[in-house]
Amino acid sequence: MARNEWINGYLEAILDAGSKTRKRSDSDGKPTIAKFEEKEKEEKVFSPTKYFVEEVVNSFDESDLYKTWIKVIATRSGTRDRSNRLENMCWRIWHLARKKKQIAWDDAKKLANQRLEREKGRNDAADDLSELSEGEKEKGESNVSESVKNISRINSDIHIWSDEEKSRRLYVVLISIHGLVRGENMELGRDSDTGGQVKYVVELARALANTKGVHRVDLLTRQISTPEVDSSYGEPNEMLSCPSDGSGSCGAYIIRIPCGPRDKYIPKESLWPHIPEFVDGALNHIVNMARALGEVNGGKPTWPYVIHGHYADAGEVAARLSGALNVPMVLTGHSLGRNKFEQLLKQGRFSREDINATYKIMRRIEGEELGLDAADMVVTSTRQEIEEQWGLYDGFDLKLERKLRIRKRRGVSCYGRHMPRMAVIPPGMDFSYVTTQDSVEGDGDLKSLIGPERSQTKRNLPPIWSEIMRFFTNPHKPMILALSRPDPKKNVTTLLKAFGECQHLRELANLTLILGNRDDIQEMPNSSSVVLETVLKLIDKYDLYGQVAYPKHHKQSEVPDIYRLAAKTKGVFINPALVEPFGLTLIEATAYGLPVVATKNGGPVDILKALNNGLLVDPHDQNAIADALLKLVAEKNLWLECRKNGLKNIHRFSWPEHCRNYLSHVEHCRNRHPTTRLEIMPIPEEPMSDSLRDVEDVSLRFSTDGDLRINGELDAATRQKELVEAITRMAASNGHHGANYCPGRRQWLFVIAIDCYNSTGDCTEMFQETIKSIMQATQSGFGLGRIGFVLLTGLTLQETIEALKCCQVNIEAFDALVCKSGSEMYYPWRDMVADVDYEAHIEYRWPGENVRSMVTRLARIEDGAEDDIVEYVGACSSRCYSYSVKPGAKVRNFR
Repeated sequence: MARNEWINGYLEAILDAGSKTRKRSDSDGKPTIAKFEEKEKEEKVFSPTKYFVEEVVNSFDESDLYKTWIKVIATRSGTRDRSNRLENMCWRIWHLARKKKQIAWDDAKKLANQRLEREKGRNDAADDLSELSEGEKEKGESNVSESVKNISRINSDIHIWSDEEKSRRLYVVLISIHGLVRGENMELGRDSDTGGQVKYVVELARALANTKGVHRVDLLTRQISTPEVDSSYGEPNEMLSCPSDGSGSCGAYIIRIPCGPRDKYIPKESLWPHIPEFVDGALNHIVNMARALGEVNGGKPTWPYVIHGHYADAGEVAARLSGALNVPMVLTGHSLGRNKFEQLLKQGRFSREDINATYKIMRRIEGEELGLDAADMVVTSTRQEIEEQWGLYDGFDLKLERKLRIRKRRGVSCYGRHMPRMAVIPPGMDFSYVTTQDSVEGDGDLKSLIGPERSQTKRNLPPIWSEIMRFFTNPHKPMILALSRPDPKKNVTTLLKAFGECQHLRELANLTLILGNRDDIQEMPNSSSVVLETVLKLIDKYDLYGQVAYPKHHKQSEVPDIYRLAAKTKGVFINPALVEPFGLTLIEATAYGLPVVATKNGGPVDILKALNNGLLVDPHDQNAIADALLKLVAEKNLWLECRKNGLKNIHRFSWPEHCRNYLSHVEHCRNRHPTTRLEIMPIPEEPMSDSLRDVEDVSLRFSTDGDLRINGELDAATRQKELVEAITRMAASNGHHGANYCPGRRQWLFVIAIDCYNSTGDCTEMFQETIKSIMQATQSGFGLGRIGFVLLTGLTLQETIEALKCCQVNIEAFDALVCKSGSEMYYPWRDMVADVDYEAHIEYRWPGENVRSMVTRLARIEDGAEDDIVEYVGACSSRCYSYSVKPGAKVRNFR
């Protein structure tokens, strides 16, 4: 104990220092340590240890502390051994104090950075508002400060969807063209087009149909009638969810529309030429459904609340339908062409020309740009997708989008510029199928499968377990699970290289690759067969037999059992994709208690931030992949912590939460609303005279029930004869009269766009002659009633009527008149009143102020006079601006 006296003295010094803390400050208020000489004068008995500990406990400055320690060394006394121990202990205290100071500094820096980020958001909003001052001047300087003061934060006014909305009866249209789409037994992984997107849209349709206030959900997809696929894909309709009694809902349905070749199944890259066909079929279905729902809901058509396109091809379809029906459009990219283009170039295996030829990447990018231009909102799963993926497109700029949004809310003109609202809504999952009773310790099922008694007792184990376990020499090891289709962008080969080249990982774990379903690799699509052949070659190269499972078949219903098996072995799920837009498999794996390793490109960044149950890796770095997997497999405490965190936070990705956020954002961004005046004209019955027009033998027999007599005078035979004669007379006299007023029944439609003016601005004879010649030629070639005409001209309605009178053309021969350079539309067969729905359609994003200010500035030459070109007020309207040029004046020719 004698040798430990220095410890007792050291503890006494700590106690003394804690009982009387002293603080000194210099003139600047900074705590300092008193000089050694001053301390020596204050106390008769000086203890270097007590002095040093007291100053460390109370306050210290690193530079003064070092100088004080030098003084302590100089005045130390006692045995050499005691002094050395004291010296070492004090040095340890000093280093701990420095470390504590560094940690405190790091924490302060982190807090400062967070504060700066929050302030940056506020400053950006303030900067945006400051740039609006020019537009604010129109309202007066006195209102500027007041309006700025009353503006709330950008997201603060979003009304959260609740059960109070259940009285609404919304009709929602989802569109997903490519892949094999059906409600049950989805063949995910069968090809590159049938993957996570199919599962997502089907479950989204079901979830929306179960949300209060949603009356019906239609998922429009392609009808595929070919022996290559199951006959269910050729059924026109499929019910996804059956509405509960008393709910007032119609449920969710898959509507399959013919598109493309009927005799073969084509990939999404070959669908682009058939987009117009799908648009026509989809428009016909929506109009019919709006009419049917309207009959139930009070007589007026029930137009879609929103049209939502998934992927570039469906985004283009949604853009066309949205413009035709004047309803809001939402776009989800799922994966983006520009981002995929960059990733494939980064791999270096394909040239630009090869990529475009294989994936039609430029046409896909064109469709995505069109969808961006038409969409009111874009749904993303992460903020990274907004900044690093959509930010690559010409149609989107994050800062400009925020500025335009603020201008719209303040009523300041955006000059026709538009950018969609980006909404981050994490993907949802149906947790009703998740069995949470499985615990980490509850591995009885696993023991019965791989234990010594496995041949006697199999119980009711999932067949897929045996199918996977038969690959392994040592099935007791944890299982690393990867589940995706065999697509190059899923990056399975890099995962296999990482596993094969890491000896420690191979010793600790097995690898399971669930890569879709196959019968013969040679019969699979080229990209899939290349991936699978590479997998087999790598297994042989690294001699991974007995360590890697790659079953040929699995059902979609067996996927939960695969997750459960991996969790029972205390395994890890990995998604090493080059880019993962959503990452639904990560959410599924988490729901079954699996820690995850995921790519840092795309959705997994935000998913793991919310779940806190795994690690992010660079998908191109196989060493990083191996290290992350080894860390989770080897460190059991980390594995348990990740599992616990995942199960705790998984509720954030439920479908009800997703649908509430989705409908709230859609309601907030609805800039267009279907007008109530847009009534669907009833389809009249086709006149029987038209049916008999091409029939030479009109001696038809009409079936009758019994002997029909009218007033007791005519029997059935006489009545039949009179009816045939009457129909024949109508066909010979005026058979086309009824068809002229049924534009929806036309077989062909001719649009005549014409303007012919003389030097005084009046119509020339060429105008009348051209119209008359076209109508005569088409009617003689196609027959009356089968074709319709639309006249497109820059004349006003009255000028058009006068011009048509001169050429002796009945104005009712036209199905529509588009006057004033496309700004007004009239229907001669209806009321000859300007169509307000058409006006609302062209008003949307109308850059009127921009057009008015730009025309004179661009047309006038640099040294031209102010009155060379002036606005012609007499011919102007709200959507048409006319200008007159002074005779002899020079102007620029611009278009």
